[in-house]
Amino acid sequence: MQSFTPPSSVRTSPSRERGATTICIDGFNLALAKGSGIATYGRNLIASLNDMGCDTQVLYAPLAPLKADPLLDEIALVDQHRPGKPPTKAERFVRTRMARFGLEAHHIPHSEKVIWPADGALPPGAKSYWASRDLYRTAQRVFRRSGRLTEVRFARSDAAMSPIAMHWTAPLPLRARGVLNLHTLHDLIPLRLPFATTEDKSRYLALCRRIVASADHLIVVSETTRRDVIELLNVSEDKVTNTYQAARLPPGHADRSDTEVAAELEAAFGLEWRSYFLHYGVVEPKKNLGRLVEAYIISGVRSPLVIVGAKGWLDGDETALLRHVQEHGAAGQRIMRFDYLPAGVLASLVRGARATLFPSLYEGFGLPVLESMMMGTPVLTSDAGSLPEIAGGFARLVDPLVPASIAAGISDLDGDPGLRKALTEGGQKHAEAFSPAAYQQRLEALYERLGISG
Repeated sequence: MQSFTPPSSVRTSPSRERGATTICIDGFNLALAKGSGIATYGRNLIASLNDMGCDTQVLYAPLAPLKADPLLDEIALVDQHRPGKPPTKAERFVRTRMARFGLEAHHIPHSEKVIWPADGALPPGAKSYWASRDLYRTAQRVFRRSGRLTEVRFARSDAAMSPIAMHWTAPLPLRARGVLNLHTLHDLIPLRLPFATTEDKSRYLALCRRIVASADHLIVVSETTRRDVIELLNVSEDKVTNTYQAARLPPGHADRSDTEVAAELEAAFGLEWRSYFLHYGVVEPKKNLGRLVEAYIISGVRSPLVIVGAKGWLDGDETALLRHVQEHGAAGQRIMRFDYLPAGVLASLVRGARATLFPSLYEGFGLPVLESMMMGTPVLTSDAGSLPEIAGGFARLVDPLVPASIAAGISDLDGDPGLRKALTEGGQKHAEAFSPAAYQQRLEALYERLGISG
């Protein structure tokens, strides 16, 4: 793992003169009811910024207009089952036209009267919120039509609560007016693996280039992604910083004994401790589920395979063999599949698995690899993208394009307790380099270089 090196120079915003330490994070992925990998990144970012002494905010985009009642407005951010009446066609047209002048966001205080979900995508850790009606969809429409980024204006009436920096956690066609704009690029999968995504590649590349030109600084989560950003987007090295990222267990999970977790697994799934393999992640081409299922069948192992992941995009080919064997094949009786499980239950499955199988075609980071190593579970992963970098030599690496290679890795992990023990011990020690404390140190170094202090 390469050492962290702060950028040599960076443009700064006049707002730093205020000496504020308020950081706002976009809520694009945080608002998803069941979360995402980027939502996990956003929650960890908020937690680290809070630990650094910053005041954290989240910018949401509710469909319904604000009601000028802080309590009802906060309730609207939490109430995923009643998102409100969406804008009419005429309202969308007007808002899209007005976006050229910037879209205003209004501050919503955290009342401590509304209970936010403890297990889900909406983060209770933020100190307050901003809201701009239908902001993210409006900005996407503007970019499709004009190729322009939409500016967000923090309302003058709420100027005292304006952040010093806006930290965008996904490639969005937005920038915030009058503050530092930091953009995290997790990967460039649509450009590196164009067959694996449904995006309009020309538009995606244009968006990335506009973000690069507009951003005060770019943040990435691996040296692999840093190299991709520099080479594919023609970015100067001093404008891109790798902070990696961290993994955190659900609250209270670390205090549970192996015996407790084993009892939960037996009661909920009929699975014995360390008796099964686990794969988790959204079902889409880069996750390589189709070849993994084929490799599992080829391996002939009797240990069950548990798959956790909702349908994503282009999932038909990935699940074709799985559907067939579950309906007609003997191996299907050893495969369990779930679209979604709560974070605490998934953590128990990771912790009790014989090994996590994650032979992805390409990743910008590969959070399941880190989470599994952190919880003492051996990992099988691919030799592509950032995965060898994150595994650090403490995973069974395979060729993700060759089912026989994946099958050999599965057989090795199934039949060799010594290998599993070595990967467990080495992986847990290696995972310390990605601990919340280590991540916070890297983030603090970057923010200090940018003129932001906690």
